[in-house]
Amino acid sequence: MDKWLYRALLALVTVGVLVSIYMTIYKVSGNDGMCLGSGDCSTVNASRYADVNGIPVAAIGILGYLAILGVLLFEKRNPFFKQNGTLLVFGMALTGFIFTVWLIYVEIALLKAICPFCVTSQVAMTIIFIISVIRLIKNPQS
Repeated sequence: MDKWLYRALLALVTVGVLVSIYMTIYKVSGNDGMCLGSGDCSTVNASRYADVNGIPVAAIGILGYLAILGVLLFEKRNPFFKQNGTLLVFGMALTGFIFTVWLIYVEIALLKAICPFCVTSQVAMTIIFIISVIRLIKNPQS
């Protein structure tokens, strides 16, 4: 396993978790003072697309990023994850990336509002997906 790719994934997942926690707190508290920069955060966060079946999208992000983090951490400690971790991370990153593409579409085409925190998470997930593809190509057996 390439240590650089592994460390990059850990850093990006950490960024994703932190941004998702921040946005979940913002969503739950409704504190518009947490929206830095443009007011587009509040537009995005107040939209009907900010929840999935009553669950904030940012909370779903927390769970997704933590799932990827869990697999990454277990890759070094557990035989199952050592053998299957690369494929598991790829599958979760693919799912997160597809969801990210949908959210980008919603922000640009439907809401016409760009939330800088959302963009941070979207960039992190996109790079996580790219790295997961590279890892899968480098380690096809795992």
